[in-house]
Amino acid sequence: MICDVSLDLLPGTAPAANIDDGVLRDAVAARLSVSAGDVRGVVIRKKSVDARRRQIKLHLCIRAYVNQDPPASDTSGHPLPVWQHADPTRRVQILGAGPAGLFAALRLLETGITPVIFERGKPCPERRRDIARISRGEPINGDSNYCFGEGGAGAFSDGKLQTRSTKRGDVYRILRILCHFGADPSILTDAHPHVGSDRLSAIVGAVTSFIREMGGEVRFDMRLEGLDTKPARDAVALRALRVRDIASGSLETVPCEGLILAAGHSSPEIYRLLAGASPSSVAAKPFAVGVRVEHPREIIDAIQYRRGREEDTERIAALGAAEYRLTAQADGRGVYTFCMCPGGFIVPSASGEESLVMNGMSAAGRNSAWSNAALVVETRLEDLPGDDPLAGLRFRETLEYAAWEAARKAGGIGQQAPAQRLVDFMVGRPSSSLPRSSYAPGLVPSRLDQWLPESLVKRLRTAVATDFSRKMPGFLCDDAVLVAPETRTSTPVRILRTDGESPTIRGLFPAGEGSGYSGGIVSSAMDGEHAADAIGLLKKSICP
Repeated sequence: MICDVSLDLLPGTAPAANIDDGVLRDAVAARLSVSAGDVRGVVIRKKSVDARRRQIKLHLCIRAYVNQDPPASDTSGHPLPVWQHADPTRRVQILGAGPAGLFAALRLLETGITPVIFERGKPCPERRRDIARISRGEPINGDSNYCFGEGGAGAFSDGKLQTRSTKRGDVYRILRILCHFGADPSILTDAHPHVGSDRLSAIVGAVTSFIREMGGEVRFDMRLEGLDTKPARDAVALRALRVRDIASGSLETVPCEGLILAAGHSSPEIYRLLAGASPSSVAAKPFAVGVRVEHPREIIDAIQYRRGREEDTERIAALGAAEYRLTAQADGRGVYTFCMCPGGFIVPSASGEESLVMNGMSAAGRNSAWSNAALVVETRLEDLPGDDPLAGLRFRETLEYAAWEAARKAGGIGQQAPAQRLVDFMVGRPSSSLPRSSYAPGLVPSRLDQWLPESLVKRLRTAVATDFSRKMPGFLCDDAVLVAPETRTSTPVRILRTDGESPTIRGLFPAGEGSGYSGGIVSSAMDGEHAADAIGLLKKSICP
């Protein structure tokens, strides 16, 4: 007999990441009123922390096998795909080796089509060295940084795998594939699964190696410089790509009638290139901008786990770094936290000089001394001037330059960022000093409230004062610091598509975060799979 059982256990009863089978068997047997010997196997299906009540508990959804042996592996009806060795006569070009591009390639291999990936950045080991140089104050490599390279922006941004896009496809399938390539099986059961930036690059590398082993091609240091098109009815049709080998400087024309465009959301050149080829191929979309807020981790853990209660310290420690998610409305706009990184770091995510962009990441252990989150305000189309589809992109660039300029005025060098204590931001005064921070390049004091847009400042203050401080007493404190700006929660431009294909540039199949239809690793991976399906169904996959 197979039974699904829900259990609540005290944290610390057993290691939170790998709860002992004996503990679970006894608990399941008691719940089902059977002997412990009758329970021959237990499989955790979902695990979460319930901190809503006085006593914090681990909530588990368990599949129990009573008087029958469990299967060798419980994949819950989600077997791995069957990949085929690529047919070199059937080729599809993919731009970008982020989640959308890599999962599009894997999907194409299910039908034996050869994926050919062009990625402007470098493989993860080389990319990691370029990233390290940023923290040492060296110039940013515009083609290899936190945004560009193998694995995309997500490779060095915590590796969060939770998504609300459950109607787009099979989330569990994506997680199973990631486990196959090296992710910890806990991602299959955790309510808020994540991989960790320290492990994700190895997983991405394994995917890339597999694509090559199956006959696919992955070419790094290749930047798209142009699209060759030909007239088509009510549109233009893709004919070839012009890509530049960054190392040699040589320009190559690649015949192509079908391209999966999975370039990510940090390449303004791509949006401008598309707008030049067909102005109606892109449109402005809502997005959000703001700051990163960082607290000492112990403050967030105390707010979320203790809340004034006397709890066993060891049991609390077993829960790991605490998460939070806050939302509010302020003057007609949503204000919310995004990409919360418990036990994490703030990292410099600009992709060019004279620009500052913040992002967050954390290692698998989430064990740093700080916790941070994006604190952003919704930006709608009516907030942008005119009807230019690239207006949001220009707004983003202006804000990123303003941050760089503010840091320079404060004496900053390299990627040192402007920052202000949250309590000072709230009342409009300078910070005479700044707390210690996880941001490796360093912080410089700056009156964020004087150079950020006034509407943004007003709404952030309102949300913190009237909502966030009430929901999380202690959130507004002297040790909380704001680091600016956070501008790339999502793209401000959408690449239009119908049934997966651009209606005005035939043969172009936008996918992933850069397309404006997904956000995060899992939703982008699913979107990449959909693009691969679309390009095959519409017979645009055969390129000479």
